[in-house]
This record gives sequence, structure tokens and C-alpha cells, in this order.
Amino acid sequence: MISAALGNIDYDESGNGPTVVLVPGSCSTGAAWRPVIASLGGRFRCISTSLLGYGSTHERRDGADCSISHEVEVLERVVRTAASPVHLVGHSFGGLVAIALVLKNLTRAPRLPLASLTVLEAPALTLLREAEQDRHHYRSFQDMTERYFAAFAGGDAGAIQVMIDFYGGPGTFASWPPRVRAYAMETTAINIRDWASAFGTIDRHSQPGRLGRMQSPGGAARQRDCGCVVESLELRRDRRGRALHDLNSRG
Repeated sequence: MISAALGNIDYDESGNGPTVVLVPGSCSTGAAWRPVIASLGGRFRCISTSLLGYGSTHERRDGADCSISHEVEVLERVVRTAASPVHLVGHSFGGLVAIALVLKNLTRAPRLPLASLTVLEAPALTLLREAEQDRHHYRSFQDMTERYFAAFAGGDAGAIQVMIDFYGGPGTFASWPPRVRAYAMETTAINIRDWASAFGTIDRHSQPGRLGRMQSPGGAARQRDCGCVVESLELRRDRRGRALHDLNSRG
């Protein structure tokens, strides 16, 4: 645990070797990475955290200010606490936060020691508006968002199922263990706040070529490539010392 002036930040560490910081998505905590950490067998120094409002990470946002910068500040503190070159891995909204941190890092001197970036299913939905062939996907996302928000505003305790099944397919939410479903329902209000943080993040940071200027080796995976469970994550270095990473998954 990291004690900070604005509230505690989840910080769990295990293993030895190259440092990997694992960032979960919404409605989740660092515990979601335990299967991945176990598969690495202690060969990497794995650090997990939780986003704002989840686990023991204190919420810093309010209704007037849901800027993703608050999430970035928390993740930056985790990376600084690691005090070594970091392979940054983020899932879903955690992937978007990781991207935002890397983009912020482009503007600073000295820069944080980010060795690589891997994102899984990051919800950069605003990018779908760029190409005509993708805009129907964005409209589907907008329709889902309206149904989800309306259900929550109407007092539906299970409203988050609308969003979960949109991404994972019909029946996904029902297939989750009861305690996982209960936590998602309990943190629905925080997830809706995450929506406010996520919208416009890519719009604000993706000026032409800026994403391409990220100097850390990077990779991305979509749901059809990796499903919802990452079986193993291997990081290795080639002879020149540059980070390479392989993602083995079932989906």
C-alpha cells in the first residue's frame, strides 16, 4: 500500500526480475492479475495496483472533475515507487490510463523509465469515429451507453450487465462468479465515473503522429485475440537490451 496525501493507493509486489506493473480495468482490483502473476512463476517482479475507487485505492474524483489526469497521477506514483524500468501492462480502462501516462511522459524531462507498454482491450471508442466503416460500431456503443445509464438512473441494481454483455457477448455477466458480479454491481457508480474520465481522452491526446512517437516498445490485443483471460505473459530482452514481449492467450 502507498500512503499519499490524497488517499491510499493499492500496491502489491511479488517475484524478482524485470519489473512489470499490472493495471486492471473498471469494476476490478489488482487481484484480477493473480493468475497472470502465478503463471510467471516468480521470474518477474510483478506489481499490481487498483484504479481510483476500487480495492483500497482512494477515490479522488468528484462529479465536477473526472479528468483522467487523476488516474494518471496514481499510476505515475506506482511507477515511481517501483524505482526501476517498468513494463507497463493495462487492461480495459486500465489500458487507457496506461496510454495516457505514456503520452504524458512524452512531454516531461526527465521521463519515467517505461521499458514497454502492452494494452488489452483498451476502450478508446472515440477512435471509431475517424473512419466511415467504423462509425456504426461507435453508434452501437452510444446506444449501449444510453441504455446502461438509463437503467442505472432508474434504480436497476444490475444495470452494469448491459455494459458487460455488450463487450463480452450475451450471458457474460451471468457466467461470472457471484462475488465478481456482486462487486461489479457494488461499484457501478464508480464505473460510470470512469466513463466520464475515459470519454475524450484519445481526442485530447492523439494529435497526428503523437501516438506513433511513443518510444517504448508496445503491443495491443483485442478481445477476439485474447478473450477475457490472459493465460501467460512473457517478457524477455534481446541482445541489444530492447524489451520484447509475447502474449499467449486463449480466446
